[in-house]
Amino acid sequence: MQRIYEPQDLMEGELLLGMLASEGIEAYLTGQHLAGAVGELPACGLLGLMVDDEQARRAHELIAAYNSALPLPGDEPDNHQGSLLC
Repeated sequence: MQRIYEPQDLMEGELLLGMLASEGIEAYLTGQHLAGAVGELPACGLLGLMVDDEQARRAHELIAAYNSALPLPGDEPDNHQGSLLC
């Protein structure tokens, strides 16, 4: 298994798990049970997405596409043109 990505938070990690699963890639989120200890543990590097070596390249491609996604034209709020709000 390879650690292929460090999600910013648990919500992003769960979102990416679902996205990868929808593409037939089995992934595991490490550190999800440590998120409650932030404040006592360092905040960065706790979470990590792990996938099998054979699926790592495809998972990297999908996550790169996720990170480079832009809102569809017309979906932006009028007061924040060009900003993606989540």
